[in-house]
Amino acid sequence: MPSNVELRCDNADRMNDAAPQSELDRLLALQRAAFAREPYPSLAQRLDRLARLAAVVDANGTRFIAAVDRDFGGRSAHETRLAELFIVAAEIAHARRKLARWMRPERVPTPLHLKPARAKIERQPLGVAGVISPWNYPVQLALAPVVGALAAGNRVLLKPSELTPATSALLQSLVKAAFAEDEFAIVLGDAEVGKAFASLPFDHLFFTGSTAVGRAVARAAAENLTPVTLELGGKSPALLAPDADLEAAAPRLMAGKLLNAGQTCIAPDYALVPEGELDAFVRAVSGAADAMYPSYAGNPDYTAIVNERHHARLRALVEDARTQGARIVELNPANERPAAGSRKMLPTLVVGATDAMAAMREEIFGPVLPIETYRTLGEAVAKIRSRPHPLAFYYFGRDAAQREKVLAQTQAGGVTVNDTLWHFAHKNLPFGGVGASGIGSYHGEQSFLTFSHRKPVFAQPRVAATRLLYPPYGKAFERVLSLLRKLGG
Repeated sequence: MPSNVELRCDNADRMNDAAPQSELDRLLALQRAAFAREPYPSLAQRLDRLARLAAVVDANGTRFIAAVDRDFGGRSAHETRLAELFIVAAEIAHARRKLARWMRPERVPTPLHLKPARAKIERQPLGVAGVISPWNYPVQLALAPVVGALAAGNRVLLKPSELTPATSALLQSLVKAAFAEDEFAIVLGDAEVGKAFASLPFDHLFFTGSTAVGRAVARAAAENLTPVTLELGGKSPALLAPDADLEAAAPRLMAGKLLNAGQTCIAPDYALVPEGELDAFVRAVSGAADAMYPSYAGNPDYTAIVNERHHARLRALVEDARTQGARIVELNPANERPAAGSRKMLPTLVVGATDAMAAMREEIFGPVLPIETYRTLGEAVAKIRSRPHPLAFYYFGRDAAQREKVLAQTQAGGVTVNDTLWHFAHKNLPFGGVGASGIGSYHGEQSFLTFSHRKPVFAQPRVAATRLLYPPYGKAFERVLSLLRKLGG
């Protein structure tokens, strides 16, 4: 996923009210003091905070849609409603329904040699959580982690992206009106603020962004021994098995690829297609995209690229592939060109992609789909395994045994079979990466656990057999130890 804590702020609407270090320190101290006074908020207190967050989202949908549209220079209102507002509202509703159960201590069995003692695991708030969120889904990826942090009983500081200034400013204004600063506060600013924010001694730091910036965030957090959750990205493959139904797969693949014009961390980044099916695949995905988007330039359903720098980067990827011999197929059913100054980019297929091309080395993060071919399924699996572990993997095929074999041989943060993206929306599935695509996970109960300490508690009764293992050691000790070995501990 491209950087959200950018090395510089490229947006013309650069925020002017960047939080200085003293303000960051003040807010952290304020929230630490509040947590010290209330280290274990009640169920009622947590539900109240979640209800206020839900009201922020529910009552301001039109304002969020307008702000995101302004930041992108053209963002589908339907995509904002679905992929931002609905996802956050559903996450809050799920947490509110399940929170009482999530807060209960976990009972664990006690081994025979420790009886009659009892044990449990308490789910304890960590303290003050920091969240750094990106530009591509500036509402959802800001607030979804906050849901878990508030549900778990923490105080929260959020640093949203400077590349979506209208949305970030609206978030700050609405949160300031709904929450006390010592509960949940938002700080605005550019890359320097982001670096200072990552260096604060939080009790947990949650970052969504690129692998490169994730490394910098992890290094900054390590100075304070702050635990981190890193939601990163990578090149998520779509593998079309030899028995895949191309007509069924094509619209599902392109719907996932073109949502938010491909500016999605789990968008299919490249496709692996059987050698003999290449032309049929190109026809199928082209037809599927044309059916969903009969035009692009003036189509309100199709989203623009967030800024000119990313637009130029995508054009450069396509040109690099063209110069290295790839066949470039622009999908343009209306035979139109975007207006001057528009950042709407035509969906583009890079047919015959190779490892030498920049499009196969960098995460695309736009409406460009490189297509590779393979001769055997084993060769396709080898290609995937030779690359860093992706955030998502999409397998299209009908043979269940073959599918399970491929899934066992590949690693990815999450998988959707015969579709794209939808594992992200399943509240009972943890979402996160593996290796270069991330550390830790969230969504649903996993969000609650991410922002909690599972504290083991062992309670010993007045009379306990463990006294038989105290010194001075002798025959009684040997008999008890021998018995424990026979019982297997």
